[in-house]
Amino acid sequence: MAIIYRATLRPSKLELVAGWVPGRAWGAAAAGTDLEQVAAYRFDDPAGEVGAETFVLRAGDTLLHVPLTYRGAPVPGQEEHLVGTTEHSVLGRRWCYDACADPVYVAALAAAVLSGAPQAEELVVVGDRHERRDPTAHVTGSGSAAGVGPLGPPTATDTADATTVRAGDLELVVRRVLTPGAPADGDATLTGTWAGQGDPVLLATGRRM
Repeated sequence: MAIIYRATLRPSKLELVAGWVPGRAWGAAAAGTDLEQVAAYRFDDPAGEVGAETFVLRAGDTLLHVPLTYRGAPVPGQEEHLVGTTEHSVLGRRWCYDACADPVYVAALAAAVLSGAPQAEELVVVGDRHERRDPTAHVTGSGSAAGVGPLGPPTATDTADATTVRAGDLELVVRRVLTPGAPADGDATLTGTWAGQGDPVLLATGRRM
């Protein structure tokens, strides 16, 4: 489950992303235009230490798919994948990373794509209790494997419309520019729906090499 606080972030997540996306190989549509959040979903970190949140953003006529991870300390050797830092009014400083290079996110995505593991349940802290919140995007993995098994350290390579992640013998392709109606080109898929988008959209594919 994902525990979410009602907090102020400075800068906001969208402000961080808006300064980072235009410099990506797949982020050309964001240059010179405002980003609008369309939907979001989360994966669970079993250790409860890393937040893993993925945004669907609109840049003009283009839909972008942007996974982030949030950590309470910088990760040595991951400087090139740092999106930025933000001050969280409850948790303090948070380091925000491109999730495609983060082993926690890669393991969660692999489990969703290959094993059909569900997205995280979202619980908002309200006083001394937790209230369930419906995510604004609902994602489904097509795989039925019993498990993913251990993965090697991930490497991420960007192209004009996707990021290819390799971890051991696993290859994941995270679609960065979303195209409703696009066919799947992998052995297993992650698809999503959100308000105004009732037909599943391809978000990621996965296969063993």
